[in-house]
Amino acid sequence: MNNGLVIIPTYNEIENVESIIRAVFALNKKFHILIVDDNSPDKTFEKVKELQNEFPNQLFLKVGTKKAGLGTAYVLGFKWALQQQYEYIFEMDADFSHNPSDLEKLHEACFVGEADMAIGSRYIRGVNVVNWPLSRVLLSYFASVYVDVITGMKIHDATAGFICYKKEVLQNIDLDKIKFVGYAFQIEMKYRAFCKGFKIVEVPIIFTDRTMGQSKMSNGIIKEAVFGVISLRIKKLFNRL
Repeated sequence: MNNGLVIIPTYNEIENVESIIRAVFALNKKFHILIVDDNSPDKTFEKVKELQNEFPNQLFLKVGTKKAGLGTAYVLGFKWALQQQYEYIFEMDADFSHNPSDLEKLHEACFVGEADMAIGSRYIRGVNVVNWPLSRVLLSYFASVYVDVITGMKIHDATAGFICYKKEVLQNIDLDKIKFVGYAFQIEMKYRAFCKGFKIVEVPIIFTDRTMGQSKMSNGIIKEAVFGVISLRIKKLFNRL
């Protein structure tokens, strides 16, 4: 079977979902896709079901009953990927902020290189973000600095959501303990992999803000990240991570 699965969580992504699916399937490296939809009011999942007729053995779909958040969607996807025995499992946004062609770079970092976990990094070579307001860039950049100070992880882009995992990483993380849903989820996954001693590598990418659909960023997600990092560090200190 195909050894790479791209997990794409969606909520009201009807404007992007067909294009992102076709872009991934057009790559030289052949990936499978799992869409995890949070029961989108705009019926994103109906478009995916329609496309499954065209890509019956490549495109898969899980639909939740409510808006449960990014972290919940990825954990569901990770568990499904492990059950299906994929060797490489990817996180990617649906809105083209992550360039699908960079999937091949992340795969190469794990398949050819030494990475157990490859991160598509916006900040490994300066600041490579397009169309974000300065306030958003500063929030994201200094979030990674804050994470470094609290956790000791030397990762330039701790909140990145464009990632390739070798299956062994996910097999060694207790996915049932993952509770965060936004930025904090992305930080938590990296921190748990870091604490397990896995090799984490950052691969430079250019991040381009969405041109269609609406951002899912909120004050609640920011607060979760700020206090979630402290919570993770405390759990680690008391061997409860």
